[in-house]
Amino acid sequence: MTADPRAALATLIASLERHLEASASRRGENDPTVVAAYQDLADAFDAYDDALLDAYGEVTPLEIYSGPFDEDEDEDDELDDELDDHDDEDGDGGVYLGLDDSDYESEPGRR
Repeated sequence: MTADPRAALATLIASLERHLEASASRRGENDPTVVAAYQDLADAFDAYDDALLDAYGEVTPLEIYSGPFDEDEDEDDELDDELDDHDDEDGDGGVYLGLDDSDYESEPGRR
C-alpha cells in the first residue's frame, strides 16, 4: 500500500519540531533524547521521500547525513593524498603561498 505524501509530510514536520525541542534542551553531547529525535526525523524523512516517489515520481534534493565516514569522503581523502604527494622543489620544507614582494617585479611604467 502506498503511503499518502501529505500524511508523511505532516509526520516529517512533527519530527522536525520534536528534533528542535530535543536539541534546544539537550543535556550533553550524546543526549539520548536528541539521538532518538534524530533517528525519528531520519525515518520520517525516508518515509516522506518514499511516499513522494511512489505517488508522483519525485524525490527531494536532500540526503540523510550518515556520519563522518561517507562514501564520498573516501574519494576526497584519495584526492588529498594525491595533492600531498608533491616534491619540495626548493628544499625549504615550506608550502608555496604565492609570490613574496621581493619575487614580484612590476611592469615598467606601471605602479
